[in-house]
Amino acid sequence: MPYSRNRLSGRTVAFVLAGGRGSRLKELTNGRVKPAVYFGGKNRIVDFALSNALNSGIRKMAIATQYKAHSLIRHIQRGWTFFRAERNEFLDILPASQRYEESTWYRGTADAVAQNIDIIDSYDVDYILILAGDHIYKMDYEIMIRQHVETGADVTVGCLTVDRKEATAFGVMGVDATDRITSFLEKPADPPTIPDNPNKSLASMGIYVFNWKFLRERLLADMEDPNSSHDFGNDLIPEIVSKGKAQAHRFTESCVRHPEAPAYWRDVGTIDAYWKANIDLTDFTPELDLWDRDWPIWTYSENTPPAKFIHDRPDRRGSAVSSMVSGGCIISGTEIRESLLFTHVKTNSYSSLEGAVVLPNAYIARHCQLKNVVIDRGVHIPEGLVVGQDPEVDARWFSVSPGGITLITQDMIDARARGL
Repeated sequence: MPYSRNRLSGRTVAFVLAGGRGSRLKELTNGRVKPAVYFGGKNRIVDFALSNALNSGIRKMAIATQYKAHSLIRHIQRGWTFFRAERNEFLDILPASQRYEESTWYRGTADAVAQNIDIIDSYDVDYILILAGDHIYKMDYEIMIRQHVETGADVTVGCLTVDRKEATAFGVMGVDATDRITSFLEKPADPPTIPDNPNKSLASMGIYVFNWKFLRERLLADMEDPNSSHDFGNDLIPEIVSKGKAQAHRFTESCVRHPEAPAYWRDVGTIDAYWKANIDLTDFTPELDLWDRDWPIWTYSENTPPAKFIHDRPDRRGSAVSSMVSGGCIISGTEIRESLLFTHVKTNSYSSLEGAVVLPNAYIARHCQLKNVVIDRGVHIPEGLVVGQDPEVDARWFSVSPGGITLITQDMIDARARGL
């Protein structure tokens, strides 16, 4: 999509918040922040927010990092270095650093922006788009920014339409007939509903559009407030709702999808949700279209050979059915069903995988039977391991989710080998 000063996105900076660990993903985030977690065969979660910004025409981006950021920073440096400085394009990495007093950490989502006010000033933009870096979706931000300008709002909040009974897990917007936000409640027991649908509520996506001058003033005031938690959802947005003009933007208005497809957005913050979102991609027609060349998800494209399948005997056949197998994989005499394998996974004879999400560089030895598993990067699965048949046995050595998905890391394999 060509750059144009006529597009509001050309006068906008996308500021991605990517510092949270994502502790609900258990050991999967022991060595990496949640936005750096692998997804979809070759991507990282953060690629979706960044790709949406790029495809929307935004060429000025910044990403705030904090918890175990090395994997994320390395991914950005390898896969997102195609911006041209001479065209005033960039993606800045903004780690938490000692800038004010003796604090070296971002104290909240709003503080992550406030500590970089001087840097954002140097960008010379009119608007700032605040994004969470840990959700899976496709969205044209230009549409949301344009609504923000046309309504004259102080803040525009991206919102999902969810069932009222599910809204208790979100920040929920109360709105009037024009979608002006009248209340903002964090995980309410009795969520307000949409005026035209008493069974639905509007939940915050953690996406905000501000005029930069307006937000700058609010951030400076918030930094001086000793009672603030310095968070958009807890502090700034509720204050603007009560004293200014806050507008809701419905995700269905800017979701990128085929005309008959549902609006797709996923928080893959638990092992169950992460496993399902990956496995859903193996469906005949997945709701998330990664094959759409008009709205691609950009990432670091590793130079890999094609996937290879070898052996062809009834008890020793390299095969994959209803699965996604990435480049560099060698499937040697293994039966694979409804699974997703990332790059450079190697499997061996007489093994079977079903409902398996296998991260890069994992190795599956012979005679393994693995069902409904998430296998971390670089894990060496020993010969004869059986997982997914007896949850009690699995839970002795591995992390079993409430939905019955078994997470396997190398530390768990090593502990099992030692009998600990």
